Amino acid sequence: MAKWLGYLALVLSICTVVWASQNRALQSPAQASTHIKTMVLGSGCFWGAEKRYEAMKGVLDAESGYSDGNGFEASYKAITKRSRRFDADNYAEVVKVTYNANVLSTKQLLMHYFESHDPTQKNRQGNDVGTQYRSIILYTDEAQQIIALELKEDYQKLLRQAGYGEIQTQLKPLEAFYPAEEYHQNYIAKNPDGYCPDHSTGVVFNKTDEQVKDNAALLSGKHIVVLDSKSYCPYCEKLKKTVLHDYQGSIALHYRYADQLTGLQVKTPTWATPTIIFIEQGKEVYSHQGFMNKDTFYRALGAFKLGDTEAFKVAFQSKTDAPFCKQYDLFKNTGAGVFVDKLSGAKLFDTDDRFNSGTGWLSFKQPIKNSVTYHEDNSYGMQRTEIRSKSSGIHLGHVFAGEGPDGGNRYCINATVLEFVPRAM
Repeated sequence: MAKWLGYLALVLSICTVVWASQNRALQSPAQASTHIKTMVLGSGCFWGAEKRYEAMKGVLDAESGYSDGNGFEASYKAITKRSRRFDADNYAEVVKVTYNANVLSTKQLLMHYFESHDPTQKNRQGNDVGTQYRSIILYTDEAQQIIALELKEDYQKLLRQAGYGEIQTQLKPLEAFYPAEEYHQNYIAKNPDGYCPDHSTGVVFNKTDEQVKDNAALLSGKHIVVLDSKSYCPYCEKLKKTVLHDYQGSIALHYRYADQLTGLQVKTPTWATPTIIFIEQGKEVYSHQGFMNKDTFYRALGAFKLGDTEAFKVAFQSKTDAPFCKQYDLFKNTGAGVFVDKLSGAKLFDTDDRFNSGTGWLSFKQPIKNSVTYHEDNSYGMQRTEIRSKSSGIHLGHVFAGEGPDGGNRYCINATVLEFVPRAM
């Protein structure tokens, strides 16, 4: 009997261990899910905000939608009616952010939230005016509320020091969230040519020396200033990747945030990223809000750098230098080096391939590899092959078969659209 009681005790002991192990396994998914949190945030138009949240490490999903309204259907058409522009019961444009609090803490998320817009504006952000653009935090647990209140108080002190007024951000528990229409989801990705609204004050919780820029060098000469975003901006990244990544022009290019323009006289509102500003002697001459494709950028740069000159007409109207022009005389006998695109700075022709054709235009046996493009030109009743700069698209001249040394090609190039760079010794 004692023997059987011993066996029974052993079995019960094993069963207890197995049950405990299974129970832990069953509980672990629920326990693991406690770090997956949701918060609904309103900071003006939800288009740019949604994309910026999605780019944050630790954010699992960001969805545009409507919240904190009542009495009517939650839809874009309904909330944007003129009669509801200042309706206190109107829904707010918001983003529901689902995040892994083990990777992105609630404090980090809310610090980004406060820094990414102007919470001192009531029922508006920049040019967007109405109750649907109000600043609002809709929390889903008490811990989020406590952190939001603490950060709001801390940020208010920083804003006052910077000359801003009182924070208007509302804090409420989330009652309901209504997803926005499909065409609003991932809106920026669906509209590749535009800008990200950036209404940030420039006031940050932890300012570093890198955030302070010295603009003394920009107060003389010509410069290009590109307003970048502190958060992820797909239009900024696209501009850098497709237009500015290989820019080497003689007019210096600078990246700045909207709060880093101290000392510069800028007329254009700075809430859109990217914004390209052409500055001379510290003053804005021309600017463009939003993405610029390569053709648009270089035409604007051409007008800024060249003005109403023969060089501009050659570059963008396919005109031709007068033979033996002043620039030709300057370039025909330079030392060793390369001729570059006057706007982009890209290398086009090497002096090793230059020869004197006696025509009055710079002549080369060949261009630097992959530096030019070829185009059919039937203007003036002639059949010619036009040469353009691959980097900027400006007109350079023509290529004539059989007119070079030893029956090779002659690249007949306008000197006014080139700059010369001596070869390093």
